[in-house]
Amino acid sequence: MSPAPHHQNGEKWSQDVTEHSNAMDLEDGVFEKDDPHQIALSLKRSAEHSHRRKAEPFQSAMSMLNFYINRAGHNLPAGRKQTLEDAKDELRKVFGRESET
Repeated sequence: MSPAPHHQNGEKWSQDVTEHSNAMDLEDGVFEKDDPHQIALSLKRSAEHSHRRKAEPFQSAMSMLNFYINRAGHNLPAGRKQTLEDAKDELRKVFGRESET
């Protein structure tokens, strides 16, 4: 098993995911926004315009949001985590999927 790749120039993993993800192209700073609705709209735009995603837009956007939350883990301040969790609900709304969990 080879060691995990390290990031040059001190890149954070979140920056690396945002810039080099094979799932979809994300807006710079999308996960740092303070408004859950704006995060959801940005992810929706990215998912709908991506030619690299493998799933349908809603699933791709939700997967990227979940991946970011899970990868950040305990490093996420409680307020930031709540904003991102709220963005999941907003994502369901902007895709018309309020009844899905």
